[in-house]
Amino acid sequence: MIDYKTKIKEFVSKIPYFGTPDIPLVSTTQKALPIADIVDDVVLYKDGGAAIVLETSSLNFGLLSEKEQGAVVAAYAALINSLSFSIQIMVKTQRKDISGYIKFFDEASKKITNPKLAAITDDYRRFITESIKKKTVLGKRFFIVIPFNQLELGVTKSAQSVLKRGPLPFPKDYVVKKAKVTLFPKRDHLVRQAGRLGLKLKQLSTQQLINLYYEVNNPEPPAVKKDI
Repeated sequence: MIDYKTKIKEFVSKIPYFGTPDIPLVSTTQKALPIADIVDDVVLYKDGGAAIVLETSSLNFGLLSEKEQGAVVAAYAALINSLSFSIQIMVKTQRKDISGYIKFFDEASKKITNPKLAAITDDYRRFITESIKKKTVLGKRFFIVIPFNQLELGVTKSAQSVLKRGPLPFPKDYVVKKAKVTLFPKRDHLVRQAGRLGLKLKQLSTQQLINLYYEVNNPEPPAVKKDI
């Protein structure tokens, strides 16, 4: 009599997929990122490219008069038309929990002795709480990324044979030096053009870049609305 259970077990054991032991996949987010390092406020990519990141202030377009809005649109068009290089505009949006602000507001309002100011304070708090119930409070940060392509290094084949230093195909000092020469004039141009819009651009430092990329790749759970 044929033992079918034994035959099935022998057949399954010969299949490579079922015979492979379970090995947990262990890796880090950093290995999946194209970033090799951040040196002197410059982001270095593994392919030899680089970039700098500028954070810009915001502008409430809706509060401007019609003439002011027209001037802003014209200045923005001039900025776009003046670009001879590529840029990337990134908006980072995060839900905010303002329960701490409301608590601070309540503590400060208790110290108000003027009845009229106290009434205004109560109206303002009521307005804030009603707005929170209707809409989610979001915080936004605006960034401009100026990339540096590895083809701009101008490295010859003989120079490419230089001993690698880390994950980069070229020495870090060489890439950083070349990137700064190319990127800093572009940065200064954007700062001047943004000034015509009433915006301020600031280049992120090394630590600020580390914090930004960490927050992007390790987002915190969204804030939960609380009863106020």
